[in-house]
Formats: sequence, structure tokens, C-alpha cells
Amino acid sequence: MTKTLSPTWPGGARPKQERTIISIGAKPPKFSGRGIYVDGKTAVAQDVGLSFDDEKRALIVTPPGRPPEAWAYDDLRNLPDQAGGDGMLLGRAGGDPARVEVLATDADMIRTRADRLGRRVAVVHRGKLAGLAFAAVASVALMIFVLVPFLASRLADFLPPEGEAALGAATLGQIRGALSETGLGVAICEEPDGQAALGAMVEVLTQNAENLETPLTVHVLDHPMVNAFALPGGHIVLFRGLIEAAETAEEVAAVTAHEIGHVVARDPTRIALQSAGSIGVLGLLFGDFAGGAIVLLLAERMIQAEYTQDAETAADAYGAAVLEASNVSPAALATFFERLQKEGGELPAIVQHFLSHPALEDRIFSARTLSEGVGNTRPILTPVQWQSLRVICGDGPRS
Repeated sequence: MTKTLSPTWPGGARPKQERTIISIGAKPPKFSGRGIYVDGKTAVAQDVGLSFDDEKRALIVTPPGRPPEAWAYDDLRNLPDQAGGDGMLLGRAGGDPARVEVLATDADMIRTRADRLGRRVAVVHRGKLAGLAFAAVASVALMIFVLVPFLASRLADFLPPEGEAALGAATLGQIRGALSETGLGVAICEEPDGQAALGAMVEVLTQNAENLETPLTVHVLDHPMVNAFALPGGHIVLFRGLIEAAETAEEVAAVTAHEIGHVVARDPTRIALQSAGSIGVLGLLFGDFAGGAIVLLLAERMIQAEYTQDAETAADAYGAAVLEASNVSPAALATFFERLQKEGGELPAIVQHFLSHPALEDRIFSARTLSEGVGNTRPILTPVQWQSLRVICGDGPRS
């Protein structure tokens, strides 16, 4: 090592000392260290090699069997190590999840290059996270409540009759299985005299149903629920509980005529496609909804079908027209619902469905008003046929 003095500058400036260091001998060996690398995406830890590239100002991380990664000195951050080790846990600025754990001796060498180790790793602000979460929820809501209903409505108009009938039959099978405690499926009531009476009632209604292009198939399920609904492909389901709750055949006919209105408008097809689409979207977001879950959800949606108020009003008007053409008073439906409401207790599913619309009283009043202009009404079934329909499930009325 030598020492030199700088010359005296003009003007009498104070001399300034300068030192020149000359290394004698071989250059010091290059830094070569080891570390434990985790990519932040999997739980696999890898032993990696560490070295310096001072020209690129980067720590070179070399995983086995993979290309080296250059971690810029300025991006290196000393992360909190909850395990309390003697070494250093390195990360990178910018949100990279990868981590490298190094020994204390190697950490001292890294500190000579990286002067930003103590800075905090940048994180996404909570406000931004909240905005992203809101956007995600809004996107899902847009798909479920806008896009899926729009596409379902358009698809229903182009679904061929064969496809619609297959959809209805498959949905009926799902509903029978979902309502069965044994898993074998709720039985379809097929007592011969009851079937004959049901066929006679349906024939009268269909002869007076305009624009009914789909053949009707009316089923009675052996279940105590007081309910009825329509399915795609001309399927109408009546429950034993509804027939037992009715006092006249005309009340059952009024409910059936209302459901025929939904079949003509293809409302069941739209709601089935909409339900399947919504369940599919939720399944993609929250996991596999295939199998039993989708059966239960679709069955529940079809049993408790919530059509729009316009669709219900249209079905009311259509059903009243069918009843009038069949010489049956449209007031039968109003009488049925009024009696069930007066009985108190927990309202049957079919009444709860109608109560979900605020204009129920107006609809009952409308049915009674329409009945005032109907003359020459007659029973839709004979007393014998009505009694046969009431025991269509074979055992007679059950409490």
C-alpha cells in the first residue's frame, strides 16, 4: 500500500490527502451461497444456489433444473421471519410471493450489496381490494340476474319440442327423488278410476285452451304438499295434498287451468334454463355443484317457481278464459285460496307463492269479477268422478 500527497493548488488552498489502495495478490473468491427457495404458489421448498452479478446489480438465484432468476439489489427486502431463525428471509418488492431463506453468513454478504432491505414490501391497499371485491360481486350479480335470464328467455324460444319434453321429464324425475325420504322417488298416483276422472277433467280444459301446441301430461304425486306447478314440455304436477285440500273438482280444475297458462307461455322452460344457468355460474365460483346439490336446488326452484307478476297475471287471465269456455266459474280459484287462508296456521306452498305477489287480493277480486259474466256453469266432473279423483293415490284422503 502506498500513500501520496496532492500538490498545492493555486491560490494557497489547503493541501488535500488522497489514498490509493493497491491490492497485491489474487482477487478474492466470488460469493457463492446456498438458500431455501419457495415460489409462493406451492408448498415445495427447493435448495438453490446464490451468487452476485454486480454488473446487473442482482442476486442470482439458481433453482435446480431451472433457469437462474435475477433478483435486483434494489428490489430485495428483508421479510419478517416468524420462525425466529438466525438467517434472513428474502423477498422482492412488487408483490412477488417467492421467498429465499439464507444463512446468517450469507446474509452479511448480501447486506453489502442491497441497501433497501429494510423497506416494507408494497401491498395492495384495502380500498383497492374492496373495489375489486365489489366489482366481482357486481359481475356475478349481472350474470345471474341479467345475462342468464336474457339468454334463458331467448333459448326457450328456440328449444325444439323434443328437447323441451326431455327437459321436463328429467326435471320431474329429479323432483320425485328430491321429495322422497327413501331416495326411491315419490310415487305417481295411478289408481285407474282416479286416472280416468283426471283425464276427463284435462280433456275438457284442453278442448277449450287456445294456442296449446304442446300435448299435456298431468301427474299426481303421492305427497301431502298443497301445491301444483308446470314443467317444460307440457308436464303439470298436482300433489295429493292439493286434491285433498280442495272441496270441489272445479277448484282443482282452476289450479290446472292456471298452470296450462304457464305451459302455453313456456314459462317453466325459461325458469328451468335460468335456474340451471344460475346454478352453473355459482358452481364455477364456489366449487362442484354437480350431483345431489344441483338436483335439490333445481327441484326447489321448480316447486317454488317465482314467475314475474306479469307472467302470473297472464296465466290468471288465460286460466279464467279456459274455465269460462269450459262453463266453469273462474271464481273457483279465488274460493280455494280464500278458504286456505282462513284456515290459518302455516300457509301451504301454493298460497305462499301467490302471497309473494302484492296484488293477490286484486287477483282474487278479478277472478270473482270474471265469474259474474259466466252463465250456464256446470260441474266439470260428476260426483262419482270427483270421489275417484280424490282417491287417485289409492288410500283415500290422508291427514
